[in-house]
Amino acid sequence: MEKHKLRSPFFVVNPKSYLYGEELRKLAVKADELCEKYDFDCLFTAQLIDLAWVAEHCTHLIPCAQNMESLRPGRGMGHILPEALAAAGVKATFLNHAENPMTVHELASTIARANEVGILTCVCADSVEEAKAIAELHPDIMTCELTSLIGTGQIAGEDYMRASTEAVKAISPVTKVLQAAGISSGENVYDAIKYGADATGGTSGIVAADDPFAMLDEMFEALDRARTDFAK
Repeated sequence: MEKHKLRSPFFVVNPKSYLYGEELRKLAVKADELCEKYDFDCLFTAQLIDLAWVAEHCTHLIPCAQNMESLRPGRGMGHILPEALAAAGVKATFLNHAENPMTVHELASTIARANEVGILTCVCADSVEEAKAIAELHPDIMTCELTSLIGTGQIAGEDYMRASTEAVKAISPVTKVLQAAGISSGENVYDAIKYGADATGGTSGIVAADDPFAMLDEMFEALDRARTDFAK
């Protein structure tokens, strides 16, 4: 199965375990509307049980699992089967997030399985050194985020964003780079693209905002301005 062709800049809405069911669906519909309005690609993560609904009802989003494994059909009670995700309409998956890290062996095996079933891989790295090592596996997207900044509302500085992006591109030019930790405003979104990222996105900066829908409006508008100002 062919993978979705990502266009830069793109966005990621990652509710983690903050939202599920009806509240998750409302946010997905809002993100879907903004993708149609601005013609952006947007990965939208959800709990496994909600992903099929997102795939069916939000046709402008890229449904994204929050994790996947290298399991093959057969035995594997309780694990996440790549073929099942693909059959449900999932187009991407996060891997190696700080809240769910993977061994190098399992990461490499899972990236290979994702390639087999046509699922984009978005792999997280905590440092420039880790980003370099993971870039050797040629994931579709590298999320360069300092674990210490996740959920803090503070973003990495320009030096880190530029250095980590350049480090990945030097090893795997085709890999898109996402700069994400601490993104909590339109200004943060704009700066991430300004500093060389292909994409950005958020979790608590969106779901914990006073008005999550208004925050999504602000972030997509900022991404649109950045697309115009820093077109690659």
